[in-house]
Amino acid sequence: MVHYMPWYSSKPVSGEWGWHWTMNHFDPDTIADDGRREIASHYYPLIGPYDSNDPRALECHVLLMKFAGIDGAIIDWYGIKDHRDYAAIHRNTNHLIAYIKKAGLSFAICYEDQTIKHLVNDGILRESQALSHGQEVLRWMQDHWFVADEYAKIAGRPLLLVFGPQYFKGAAWKELFSGLSQPPYFYTLNTLQEGADGVFGWPPVHGGRVVSPAAWRAYLSQLYEKDGVGTAFPKFHDIYEEAGVRESYGYLDDQEGAVFGETLARAEENASLIQIVTWNDYGEGTIIEPTIEFGYRYLEAIQNYRKKQAGKTFPYSPEDLRLPIALYQLRQQAAADGRAATHLDSAAAFLFASENEAARKILLHKQ
Repeated sequence: MVHYMPWYSSKPVSGEWGWHWTMNHFDPDTIADDGRREIASHYYPLIGPYDSNDPRALECHVLLMKFAGIDGAIIDWYGIKDHRDYAAIHRNTNHLIAYIKKAGLSFAICYEDQTIKHLVNDGILRESQALSHGQEVLRWMQDHWFVADEYAKIAGRPLLLVFGPQYFKGAAWKELFSGLSQPPYFYTLNTLQEGADGVFGWPPVHGGRVVSPAAWRAYLSQLYEKDGVGTAFPKFHDIYEEAGVRESYGYLDDQEGAVFGETLARAEENASLIQIVTWNDYGEGTIIEPTIEFGYRYLEAIQNYRKKQAGKTFPYSPEDLRLPIALYQLRQQAAADGRAATHLDSAAAFLFASENEAARKILLHKQ
């Protein structure tokens, strides 16, 4: 599965460029001679800066996952309260899940409990209300997501990651889960917390330093001494310092794709569940979705990995990865020209049904 950020907003879709494209420093309305917009990233999406509530982008993303052999998405989620951009992220998450289901993929949630800290600090919640609000959030997840057939489960229990935890500690998690029909299979970041079933990892950058291969290999060795989720990542190259947000966390080089290949192989050796970090965190440069800089490198690497697992039964080729991008671009052109796109709806239906040759005939004819 792949960690997914549903937090982008674009002016063409939402009426303004959101913080994750600008970081209050970059201006996507500034367009360079090569046609690229100025965005808060060292890297540029192959489909351009998109909106996480744009059905064309969501359709493209889930089809790319499907054809790469990715089983689904672990969605970075900020809860149900209308504060900051949390409501938009919640809306986008539900929209993404609808497309995930349509593609026959699975999903799970990585809950950002730091939201509770911000809700308390910003005066939205009293500290005495934090626990009951956390319980409300978890009940909402149970009632709306955990019960779904497409929600990822381990031993019949719903999979739940928390990015931290950053607010609730120790025994609080037992209380948070007490109102659920069954507790989730619960993973915390890096360190095994009280009440957790295991850990998951992240690129080990800190202190603004360059992370050597020896350092990230040692980190993974320590991570896999604990029970948990396998962690694969391509690189880390944040833009926080250039944006004036904070000092850089550090830098972890891609090594022409070798880092991703090795971390994916080690994850397979050490865990039954793998999380790829990430699909689209442009601010931190951990992207595996197609970009101008790297093309389809990482998705083709995943295809090769799945082919080794499945042999001749793996049904998709590198050429298939080009089809969702073509569909997105043609939908964009049709919208700009004010033309109907029923033929593109037909192509999309073929792609969701894995009838890629039929879709290819429509898409290539229209390009």
